[in-house]
Amino acid sequence: MDKSLEKSLTQWLRGQKSACGHFLKLSILLGILNGFAIVAQAYCLATILDGVIMQQLAVSELSHYFISLIGLFGLRAILAFGRERVSFEAGRRLREHIRQAVLHKLIALGPVFIKGKPAGAWASIVFEQVEDLHDFYAKYLPQMILAGFIPITILACVFPLNWAAGLILLATAPLIPLFMILVGMGAADANRKNFTALARLSGHFMDRLQGMATLKLFNRAEAELGKIEQASEDFRTRTMAVLRMAFLSSAVLEFFAAVSIAVLAVYFGFSYLGHLNFGHYGAGISLFTGMFVLIMAPEFYQPLRDLGAHYHAKAQAIGAAESLVDLLETPETYLANSSSSPDKDMLSTPQDQIDLATVAITATDLKVFSQDGACLLGPVSFEVNTGEHVAVVGPSGAGKTSLINALLGFLPYQGSLKINGVELKQIPLAKWRSHLAWLGQDPQLFHGTLRDNVALANPELTDEQILSLLSRAQLADFVAQHHQGLDAPISDQAAGVSVGQAQRIALARAFAQDASVFVLDEPTASLDKHSEMQIMQSINQAISAKTCITVTHRLDELSDMHKILVLSKGKLTQAGSYQELVADEAGLFARLVAGKEAV
Repeated sequence: MDKSLEKSLTQWLRGQKSACGHFLKLSILLGILNGFAIVAQAYCLATILDGVIMQQLAVSELSHYFISLIGLFGLRAILAFGRERVSFEAGRRLREHIRQAVLHKLIALGPVFIKGKPAGAWASIVFEQVEDLHDFYAKYLPQMILAGFIPITILACVFPLNWAAGLILLATAPLIPLFMILVGMGAADANRKNFTALARLSGHFMDRLQGMATLKLFNRAEAELGKIEQASEDFRTRTMAVLRMAFLSSAVLEFFAAVSIAVLAVYFGFSYLGHLNFGHYGAGISLFTGMFVLIMAPEFYQPLRDLGAHYHAKAQAIGAAESLVDLLETPETYLANSSSSPDKDMLSTPQDQIDLATVAITATDLKVFSQDGACLLGPVSFEVNTGEHVAVVGPSGAGKTSLINALLGFLPYQGSLKINGVELKQIPLAKWRSHLAWLGQDPQLFHGTLRDNVALANPELTDEQILSLLSRAQLADFVAQHHQGLDAPISDQAAGVSVGQAQRIALARAFAQDASVFVLDEPTASLDKHSEMQIMQSINQAISAKTCITVTHRLDELSDMHKILVLSKGKLTQAGSYQELVADEAGLFARLVAGKEAV
């Protein structure tokens, strides 16, 4: 990974620690108190051994040291438990904060942006990558402070007793962070590649799972199993590379710590044997000094070893942060408005007071763009008057969906797109969308009950009102025949209902919204001829006085439309009534109706 990128990601990670609240500081405080308890514990233990062995004191004379030692054991256990609890809470709050930021960003960016990646890739970002930030805040950041404070505290206690032992500790201490840095140089890049492989595997598996019927019908199931196996093997290889780095780091840190402690032990052993006579301040080396330093030596290296053990958490967090930062810093300039919730200044503007009880739409030299700036539609100019029913038709790829997405506020545009004379960009999206009813050809139902899905936009609906809406959507028989009625379960991906039933449930949900504009995208695409006629009759009754824009491929049902917009290759080629367009035999619409060109 590029050093400048790694540095910027580290700075971003540190900038998020305010979300941990006071728990991060409390974790550090408990670690510092544990460090003081370590010193006191070593002092009591060394005093007891020196008193019993060298000074031949009775155990009763050292009873207060025994009591203190037992108390310190209990205190350290309580401090360690408390630190684990508050550290976990700090990480939990951080993960909750980041997940909320990611979800809010995805809501702001809209469905067009989300469809640019497989659902599995988004699941990997929201769950796996956010989860891997936990240890950076719960363990690594607090340990960085403790790795500096506790060794310095121990050195401050050792140097007054024996300067040679202090120098040994001071000289060997940098070996641990040095190797930690050397190992960590490639760890962040390995983690980043690991997350990329995981996102690819998740998206690959989700796509194949959703298309299993298609794969079986085309006899490609076995071939796709091989591709999933290949993606899984790639992910396994990268995961093992990350684990190898983590285990290698831990093993080498343990080795250096053991060697350093051994050097201290050799120094004191030869000093007691009389072969070494330096390091003390003229009074010789007592058993207390040797025991105190040797007891403190493992504790001196332990914070550094813990930091090394948690260093992979930093590398893991940096690898996870790259895609999170890319997402969170994605500009929202392509939205019709920068926020789905208007700010206070916007609330005071005349545009917020616009009356959307009835809606007229005027487009002048309108151009619609993709997220990367490619022109998808335009320039086009048209008008939709209040209460008009307008059909948008044309060959596939003509720009029909792009026009709808611009109206819904999901794609950027240039030129003018006015709602009741006010530019769409100046109208708060929440206000505009509250007056829209949307029905797509592939309706999205959510896990829950039939009642929940119909009352999605208006949770205050009574059961009687919901039944009335379902009856208008020609779904009353389904409710009556189902033994759970409105509590009929709807599983993920609309499992439990047919495609036609899902379309009708979505239609009832659209009816439930007090909308001024109905936007319909192939509303009867999944229905048989008889059901189609019933649904269209219900729609026409519900929206008789409403403005309606319908995208459709069924040209034989457009005779009642007030106006038809014919798109081709991103341009508006014709506009007029059904009779006017059919009469123009040289026009695109007449050729589409005659079947001379594919819709």
